[in-house]
Amino acid sequence: MNKGIVLLSGGMDSLVTAAIAKKECDEIYFLHLNYGQKTEVREMRAFRKMCKFFNPKDILVVDISYLKEIGGSSLTDDKMKIKDHDGEEGVPDSYVPFRNAHLVTIGASWAEVIGVNRIYVGAVEEDSSGYPDCRESFYKALEKAIDLGTKDETKIELRTPIIHKRKAEIIKLGFEMGAPLELSWSCYKNNDIACGKCDSCVLRINAFKEAGMKDPIKYAIEIDWEN
Repeated sequence: MNKGIVLLSGGMDSLVTAAIAKKECDEIYFLHLNYGQKTEVREMRAFRKMCKFFNPKDILVVDISYLKEIGGSSLTDDKMKIKDHDGEEGVPDSYVPFRNAHLVTIGASWAEVIGVNRIYVGAVEEDSSGYPDCRESFYKALEKAIDLGTKDETKIELRTPIIHKRKAEIIKLGFEMGAPLELSWSCYKNNDIACGKCDSCVLRINAFKEAGMKDPIKYAIEIDWEN
């Protein structure tokens, strides 16, 4: 029996990853973290709706708001403004230092207790914001660390099924699998209507255009979906 924990943020990538896990596993479990992000309320709403859709066997919501106290990211630090997308190279200031390591290790603790053999992460390396903790090499190293740091009989596989896909490919895959893309939330700024200007919104909008589809969520700005 394959059991999978999905690290489900409420975003589009983790949503499609949840659909993949649902297909591949006999049982799925959802883990959601509140880490003091500025769109925490909206992401939680998206997560709850996804839980109703996928009906996991169990869910775990964990608060790690100490990441807000640490700061260093425009997603959590009130002293930093979330910028509009500017197309600059390098790691953007929306990167939350080492956040995904916290996600995975909490998932590993839960997995060892409930006997789960897979953890699903919706990380994207090639067509994303360029966060260092979204690289495949990082997850391979984490998998080795989990193996070394758990009981001998514990075997946990870290699965990153969309890590080398383009955003447009992820959207098409989600549509083909019947994933409710309209439930997902990507905006870094707003908790009501997506701003359409932040890095995450622009990546999402461009991906829907590349896929030849119209995004089912609303934006605060007018979008020409034909161009």
